[in-house]
Amino acid sequence: MKIKQIFENNKKWVIKQLEMDEHYFEKLSKGQAPEFLYIGCSDSRVSAEELMGLEPGEVFVHRNIANMVPNTDLNSMSVINYAVVHLKVNHIVVCGHYGCGGVHAAMQQSDLGILNPWLRNIRDVYRLHRKTLDAITNEEEKYKKLVELNVQEQCINVIKTAEVQKANNERNLKVYGWIFDIHSGKLIDLDINFTEILKDITKIYKISN
Repeated sequence: MKIKQIFENNKKWVIKQLEMDEHYFEKLSKGQAPEFLYIGCSDSRVSAEELMGLEPGEVFVHRNIANMVPNTDLNSMSVINYAVVHLKVNHIVVCGHYGCGGVHAAMQQSDLGILNPWLRNIRDVYRLHRKTLDAITNEEEKYKKLVELNVQEQCINVIKTAEVQKANNERNLKVYGWIFDIHSGKLIDLDINFTEILKDITKIYKISN
């Protein structure tokens, strides 16, 4: 696709939006008040608004390789701070997807250069859940399970932040772990019981009363 085509597509999109609502861009320019913070993968096949069926302004989006939330990543931490403290989102979604190249790369014993430090975070997830994963003999099922466990651990990383803990006390902010099944297009709620999981880590990671 040529760059010129993108600008042609933009013109058509503008016309389409104005045909549906002549005040669309006027309302869009007044600001944002999203209910959701979506933390997802940078994979070009996964578009947050489209798979959630939401419009611009309804979801604040952060994407990176394998939907990670490492506490050393100032980008992720800044996004969470802004979304929770300033935008006052009430729902935080960490959404992984089957067929994730980042998770697959982390399962390989190979030197991937600049990606090594980032993928180490996923390998840490494998280390934490090694018994569960090593018990799975089918490689594809093991891969899918690591995708799910990675989402779970990144949700826990979200809950470890001071902003989220404080907001949870003030307005009962919710955190969700989802999977996008790229083969069917369906969203899957992992139904992670964070209350039970956090019982074991509260004494260590609790920051806000």
